[in-house]
Parts: sequence; structure tokens; C-alpha cells
Amino acid sequence: MKKSLFLSLFACCFGLFSQAQGTFQPKQFNSPQSKGIVYDKEFSLDIRLHTNGLAFAANFGKIKTFYKTRYYHIEIGEIRHAKQERQNRDWAGWSNSKSSKSFFLGKRNNLYVIRAGIGEKRYFSEKARKKGLAIGMSYEAGPSIGLLKPYYLEIVRPTDDPQEFAVTSEKYSSENAGEFLDFYSIYGSSGFTKGLGEIRPLPGLHGKLGVHFDWGAFDEYVKAVDIGIMMDVYFKKVPLMVENDAITNTENHPFFVNLYLTLQLGKRW
Repeated sequence: MKKSLFLSLFACCFGLFSQAQGTFQPKQFNSPQSKGIVYDKEFSLDIRLHTNGLAFAANFGKIKTFYKTRYYHIEIGEIRHAKQERQNRDWAGWSNSKSSKSFFLGKRNNLYVIRAGIGEKRYFSEKARKKGLAIGMSYEAGPSIGLLKPYYLEIVRPTDDPQEFAVTSEKYSSENAGEFLDFYSIYGSSGFTKGLGEIRPLPGLHGKLGVHFDWGAFDEYVKAVDIGIMMDVYFKKVPLMVENDAITNTENHPFFVNLYLTLQLGKRW
């Protein structure tokens, strides 16, 4: 009897203390899974490296129990073709007024992606209650919008003066295919802003499944790593590379499957 009374008083005091600290947990004493949870909301920022690109994201989470957190996700990133390869040609001494930049031979478009989704993190054991490493799984799915931007190259062309050359910024077309795919006709890539006014939207879907490692899953601060597999699917083939016999292995696809590693930092309240 005394033990039960003591536990009840302790629970009440703990609840008042949590409220005084500005936290709130509506399920605090409703079930064994949620008993004692101090925080019920979570916000975190992600840096995600994947096989063919990079992304930055934000997550807005609701802590349901010790075992489950549901979150809303928004991110922006880039997807590259697996076969694109950075190259550079040394034009030193040819022009003192213009410096050449590295480029991707055969690249036709850049693909930037905005993803939105709903996901969950589920921990495997009671270790989530402690300050040690909690291991679980995460999964997420939702719509995405691809932003397809033409890739421009600086093409070297002859002039009327045999001692002089002109450099023009051009995107790929059937008319300039010979120069666009010729390593020796390329001075370098154009600036990032070139082609921004020609961006085309490309609707799609995305999903991911990973193993989640959280150092102190219910500490005030989020410190986690996520490792897994992700997939982006579009409703038509995405023309990232020029499909031409002059360059091998540049076939384009409507889907992208990548392995990823995510670093996640944030706060709970």
C-alpha cells in the first residue's frame, strides 16, 4: 500500500515538474510504452549523402511512445547519373581573359529534387528509454518534384581569323551534337545560373527504408545516424545524359535506387 502511494506521489510530482519545464506528454501514464516520456515533439535537420547525390532536409516529429516517432519530412537535393564523370582540359595560355571549368562530358540536364513525405522511426527494444545507443528502423514515402535544368557547356568555335576562337555557351541539341560530345571542342562548363529560366518540373514519388541509430533517443537533443536504401520514381525517363554511340553507358531511366547515409541533429521538447 505504501509502495503504491509512493509511486503515485512520485508520478504526480514528476508530471508537475515536466510541465514546469515546458514539456507535455498527453499519454504519459496511459500505457506502459509511453509511461515516463518527457518530450512529445521533435525537430531535426538532415544532411544526407547517397550514392549519386546529396540532400538537405528538415523533420517535424511527434513522439508517440518509447518505440515509435512519426514525422513529416521535407528536403531538397540533387540526383546525378551514375555514369557522369568530371573532366577537365588544360587551356592554359590560350586565353588570359577566361578561365576554364571542369565539366561532365555527355551530361544533358541537372536534376534537382524536392521531396515531401510521412515517415516513422521504430526502436527495437527498451534501450530507447536509456541514454545509450538506441537501434531501430525508419521508413518514409511521399510525393516529389524533380526540377530538370539544362546543362550548358562552353563550346570553342573557330572565327574568320584563324588565330582567334569564339567561346559560346550552349546546351545540347541535334545541331551541336558533334561539338557538345567532343572533348577537344569543350572549354568548360557554364555557370550554375545558366539555364535557370528553362527549368521543367517532373512529378514523381520517393521512398526509403533504413536502420536508425540514435544516441540517447529521448535526450533533449537529437543525435542520430540513418543508413539504408532509397528510391525515386518518375512517370517518364529522365534525360540526364545524352544517349549517343559516342559515349557508352549513358542510358537514362525513370527511376533511381541509391544507398544513403544520413546525419541527423535536432531538439526535442
